[in-house]
Amino acid sequence: MAYPGQGFPGAGQPPPVGPYPGGPYGGGPPPGPYGQPPPGGPYGGPQPGPYGGAAPGGVDPEAFSWFQTVDTDRSGFISVKELKQALVNNNWSSFNDETCLLMINMFDKTRSGRIDVYGFSALLRFIQQWRSLFQQYDRDQSGSISFSELQQAFSQMGYNLSPQFSQLLLARYAQRSPNPSIQLDRFIHICMQLQSLTDAFREKDTALVGNVRLSYEDFLAMVVTRML
Repeated sequence: MAYPGQGFPGAGQPPPVGPYPGGPYGGGPPPGPYGQPPPGGPYGGPQPGPYGGAAPGGVDPEAFSWFQTVDTDRSGFISVKELKQALVNNNWSSFNDETCLLMINMFDKTRSGRIDVYGFSALLRFIQQWRSLFQQYDRDQSGSISFSELQQAFSQMGYNLSPQFSQLLLARYAQRSPNPSIQLDRFIHICMQLQSLTDAFREKDTALVGNVRLSYEDFLAMVVTRML
């Protein structure tokens, strides 16, 4: 049995990125992951940081400029709070705490709860890949993912999930409005959690048949170890 989600950012090769003209993302590269996106470059032009100096080896200069700007306490690391203050969705809402923590943990090689400039540079690439994927599934270019678009996204990712399950996710993660929809931060969160739980399930499904027998405690352990 082939399991879904292997094309996710951070899970192998990044997904292909096609053109995405018009709509809330404009006709060029998508807006950067920060507040008012300045002109030029994937993250906008280099921003003046609180401290100068050249970018360390292997770090993109623009990513280093962003790092200096986001590192408001000049600690040399980015915390969850600093990341949350920097990241915004297409509707200018801040990324939620859960997604920020999930991404910090993914790139925190020292298990300190913070990321250095190398982790931050990798995180920027990761977010841009997710933003590109998000744009592909936002068929009506509204800047958010509707129920039908979420269903189509799951199908194209290889997940054979029922409409009832997609509706459950929408109820859990969508913005509260007459027409519930998923912003970028929640889309990243949902997909990363799905992939994590799929990996955990696959470890139990040694015969690759798509079904396993679990004890109650095995189930709890599988979920808890994959939770934030």
